[in-house]
Amino acid sequence: MTRVAEPSFRWSAITVDCMRPDVVAPFWAGVLGGDLSIPLPGWLRLTPPGGERPAITFQPVPEPKTGKARIHVDLAVDDIDTGIEAVRQLGGRPTGERHDYAEGVVVVMADPEGTEFCLVQYFGTSLREARHPG
Repeated sequence: MTRVAEPSFRWSAITVDCMRPDVVAPFWAGVLGGDLSIPLPGWLRLTPPGGERPAITFQPVPEPKTGKARIHVDLAVDDIDTGIEAVRQLGGRPTGERHDYAEGVVVVMADPEGTEFCLVQYFGTSLREARHPG
C-alpha cells in the first residue's frame, strides 16, 4: 500500500475582500502597525512588524459587504474605552454590540467598510502580562 505524504500547513495570510483597499488597508495598518506593500495591482498587503503575525491581504472586489462575516479578528486591549476611541480616530466604529462576561468585556467594532472585529479587555490580566506570562 502506498502511503500519501501528509501536507504541511503554515499560516500565510488573512485575506479581506473590500471595495477600497486604499481605505481599508491604511485603517488596519493604523490599528495593528506594520508596512503596506502592493503584491498585485489594486491589492495591498499589511506585513506585521517583526513577522510575528500573519500578513493581511486586502483584495479588491466590486460588491459591498452584505452580511455578517463568519470569521473575525479579536484584538486584546488593556482598556476597552481607550481602544474604542483609537479605532474611531482611525475611521472605524462600534456596532453597538457589547458583551460583558466575568472574564472581561467584548465590543464589536467595524472597519471603514463595515467588516466586524472585536476589541476584548480581559479582567485581571493586562495585555502585557498576557503576552509575557510569568
